[in-house]
Amino acid sequence: MSKIKTIKLRSYKKKSGKLIPISFDKKFPINVKRIFYIFGKKNEYRGDHAHKKCKQLFIPISGNISLILKSKDQNRKINLSPKKNIGVLVSNLVWCRLKFLTKNSIVLVLCDRKYEFKDYIEKYAEFKKILKIK
Repeated sequence: MSKIKTIKLRSYKKKSGKLIPISFDKKFPINVKRIFYIFGKKNEYRGDHAHKKCKQLFIPISGNISLILKSKDQNRKINLSPKKNIGVLVSNLVWCRLKFLTKNSIVLVLCDRKYEFKDYIEKYAEFKKILKIK
């Protein structure tokens, strides 16, 4: 399985607006234990860490956000926008940095684990050491 995977979100559009349902059924890519929002200011960064065990699904709510992702064998930059109807599933041991490209950007994050301080890898040098990257 790839460490970074885009997921198409089903949407229903009418002239009055758009509905994007999320069902936590057998087809959902992770077993959700925690949900949070990140509110970003234009040209500011958040994240800049990896997780030892936690997997996360990023879904844009408002604005444009760039996910900068690094794993042992992949480096990707994925631009998120609510207009695209996609989420990005980021596995454990992937360095993740978010850059908010527009004012009042919001991203929804769904995790497969509860908050655990010890799960975070906050120093890139430690991340490279764990993955044996030079």
